[in-house]
Amino acid sequence: MDNPELDALRQSYKNAVEEWIATIREEEALATADHAVKAVDLWENAGFREEKARGKAKDAKSAYEDALRQVLFDI
Repeated sequence: MDNPELDALRQSYKNAVEEWIATIREEEALATADHAVKAVDLWENAGFREEKARGKAKDAKSAYEDALRQVLFDI
């Protein structure tokens, strides 16, 4: 089925997931043996960015799923 709107929503979801993955890797990389306050702050801030990116991915997934339901099941 060719549907440009669904294609765009799917791509937005995929992009958001890739961004989320990148923030997870960034957070993981900051979990170092450096136990200094600055290092812990950087790690903690990366966790906040990861949470935000996760929310963005979940929102994009919901939008795509809702559009699929509308197109496939008219609900």
